[in-house]
Amino acid sequence: MTSPVALRDIPKTNIFRKGDVFVLFGELFGRGYANGLVNEARKAGMTLIGITVGRRDENNALRKLTDEELAIAEANLGGRIINVPLMAGFDLDSPEGTPTPTDLLADMTLKSWQEDRLDWTHIEKCRKVGVARFRDSVDQAMRELDGMIEDGKNVFFAHTMAGGIPKVKVFLAIANRIYKGRGERFMSSRALLDSDLGKLILMNFDEVTANTFQHLIDGSAAIRSRMEKTGGQVRYSAYGYHGTEILIDGRYQWQTYTNYTQGYAKMRLEDIARSAWEKGVVATVYNCPEIRTNSSDIFVGVELSLFPLLKALQKEGDGAWANEQWKACQALLQEGVSLDSLLKKIEDYNVSDVMMRFRDFAAWPMDNSAELADVMIGTSEEITHMHVNRSELVAGHLSSLVLDGTGPLMFHESSNPSGPVLWLNHDIIAKQLNLMHSA
Repeated sequence: MTSPVALRDIPKTNIFRKGDVFVLFGELFGRGYANGLVNEARKAGMTLIGITVGRRDENNALRKLTDEELAIAEANLGGRIINVPLMAGFDLDSPEGTPTPTDLLADMTLKSWQEDRLDWTHIEKCRKVGVARFRDSVDQAMRELDGMIEDGKNVFFAHTMAGGIPKVKVFLAIANRIYKGRGERFMSSRALLDSDLGKLILMNFDEVTANTFQHLIDGSAAIRSRMEKTGGQVRYSAYGYHGTEILIDGRYQWQTYTNYTQGYAKMRLEDIARSAWEKGVVATVYNCPEIRTNSSDIFVGVELSLFPLLKALQKEGDGAWANEQWKACQALLQEGVSLDSLLKKIEDYNVSDVMMRFRDFAAWPMDNSAELADVMIGTSEEITHMHVNRSELVAGHLSSLVLDGTGPLMFHESSNPSGPVLWLNHDIIAKQLNLMHSA
């Protein structure tokens, strides 16, 4: 792919109606992108069914939810939860009586990790154990789900799984240097990717973020076949990230956060959707904009591309509601600091020579650099200092708006999607938000 395929027009089709089934393939934790889709499914009167990733006991053994945990999860979703643990990844799996990949990483230190080597033959055995466990659980969950769906229903499978970083102390220290460090604390992302630790993380990213989508498509084949034979239709969606078009110098231009280590797995996710599409399975990956979440906060600077959404809201509607968003954001800034001055700082950042060099779609995901870290992290800190309260940021407000806009776009486009991989850029997000608040 040489350029992003963007969704430009607000989708108006909706095949989903009361009594159809929405399946959340990933557990609902807090507020994130998945909430937007769940809200749209509720509005349509669909039956909500979810799964759980399960929980780990004191010995790291995977278990089902307790009755109390299940009740909380079902209340959070507003529907039934299939209580079969679908924890993805293989970092805590191994042949019985042998160490897990996480065990193998435990002795790595900040001084040794770049030279430390892993037993790849054993790692592959662990991966096979983890994949087999996950597939078996998918088969079990899908058999249970099959009995919950009547013939002829339309079914929407929403894949939300992502991540895969092993829980080891050394990675936290490394991540702080790669994603937050500058000057003497800067560390190259290439150093991580070239290490055995980095290679293991990339493998686990693939299993969690991408390959689970394939297991979902394969595991639900019987349900899909039955629905299609009895008058229903089946759709699949997944959340991607591959940069976003934002307003830079008065026009929408593609840009990205660097270094996005999960980018390789997100491209694999796109390939799975394309392959499914070629086989007649309607599966679409939606590449969504950068937002601030609990999990993305480690990536200092990822929030900087959010700010031009304010200009997009004006460009794509410029109504009373858009003006209210400007006022709400201005209220979060210190006295004497104007929102215009903040946006000018963001514009200067985006048109800088340093950032221009990382605006290379074909080379994505690129490695970071010390120069990039200085500009990006420095700008992020300057913007944060312009606020009254570090816990109430303009980026947080804009993140909530993006979440609100992507839900209806993904839900309605999935009825008749125009392709297997689509970008939701700031233009269509702004159009959707203005439309939602025009009444």
